[in-house]
Amino acid sequence: MSTTKWVVDPMHSEVQFKIKHLVISTVTGTFRSFQGGATTEHDDFDGAEIHFSLDVNSVDTNQEMRDTHLKSAEFFEADTYPTIAFKSTSFNKLNEDEYALTGDLTMKGITKPVTLKAEYGGTAKDAYGNQKLGFEVTGKINRKEFGLTYSALTETGGLALGEDIRLIANIQLAQAA
Repeated sequence: MSTTKWVVDPMHSEVQFKIKHLVISTVTGTFRSFQGGATTEHDDFDGAEIHFSLDVNSVDTNQEMRDTHLKSAEFFEADTYPTIAFKSTSFNKLNEDEYALTGDLTMKGITKPVTLKAEYGGTAKDAYGNQKLGFEVTGKINRKEFGLTYSALTETGGLALGEDIRLIANIQLAQAA
């Protein structure tokens, strides 16, 4: 059994989040700067160790004023907590193409266990002969559990911002040399 290391290919990966605004529409954001990888002990990813981090200052919702607000103390507090990090505790195969990815998510200085779904997209060699594989990772977290407690109200008394954040990460991994 040999250990294989994989690194996230940022040129062919993306990390997005979605949250309800005024309960009537969804706002999408992206983190432009991130890194991560995996270590496997088998031919497949069952039991792999996964780690990932996001640069909070790279948040991009296509609205500069909103991005600045998200970096403030009312949300991510980027000056104090510049990174969102994830480290797996288990990566278990559910069926041929799906895994349960469980681990510790740290955001704004708060670490909590989360479970995400990882759908295996396949393996291929790129034009340079490098081994690549893809996963789409999805899940949902409650922002308030991580200290993102901003809670402006609408004129009718409803929350201006939903509590659940949907995560969508399309990740391409490259086998490390």
